[in-house]
Amino acid sequence: MKRIYVLFFITALLLSSCNLPSASSPESAEAVQTSAALTVEAALKTPLASPTLASTSNDAQATSDNSSSGEPFASFEDVTNCRTGPGVNYERITQITPQDAVEIIGFYPPNYWVVMTDAGPCWVAGEFVTPSGSLAAVPTVTAPPTPQGGAPDNVSLQQWNIDCNYATNEANVTIRWTDKEDESGYRVFRNNELIAELVANSNTFTETISLLSGQSVGYYVVAFNSAGDTSSKSITLTC
Repeated sequence: MKRIYVLFFITALLLSSCNLPSASSPESAEAVQTSAALTVEAALKTPLASPTLASTSNDAQATSDNSSSGEPFASFEDVTNCRTGPGVNYERITQITPQDAVEIIGFYPPNYWVVMTDAGPCWVAGEFVTPSGSLAAVPTVTAPPTPQGGAPDNVSLQQWNIDCNYATNEANVTIRWTDKEDESGYRVFRNNELIAELVANSNTFTETISLLSGQSVGYYVVAFNSAGDTSSKSITLTC
């Protein structure tokens, strides 16, 4: 019986020893350290992903500078009278054509421009002007004194003639009108361009021009004084 107890005791000791934790071997610990080192090294070699920035749009639009630049100029859609002052009571100095672009040198409120032409400075009504360039620096001017008296009576043409030479393609033109008593002189226009200025008491204009068969040319005569000017009717002459 005693022998049986001894065997039982030995068996119990053997069974309990199986449940005790076993110590790690040096080889196992070294393997764990090696694996950890490789994991760290791999992590260091892995490139970091670049941060993705959210794209932004600039909704603010730059305000364009609409102010005109350059020298101030005036252009015209029709033939326009240019006078010594702001109004029809002032003498007409010249006429500006749509082909002309003249410099603006002054402004008279509410709506007159002073421009520089080949005939000198003169005034044009703003309703006929298309201004351009830098207008901010254009000075405001005062008007000259209003002329006394009135413009001459309308010019009355009495005779006009054209003599065509088809051999030379030239034409002799003669225009006559009734002289006025209060004019300072007369201006003759061909095809809306000033071609001659005559003294007071004149009543005839003649010239020779190049003109082919079938071509036409237009004329009118203007009487002027310090108060203004008046025009004749327009005539057309044809070879």
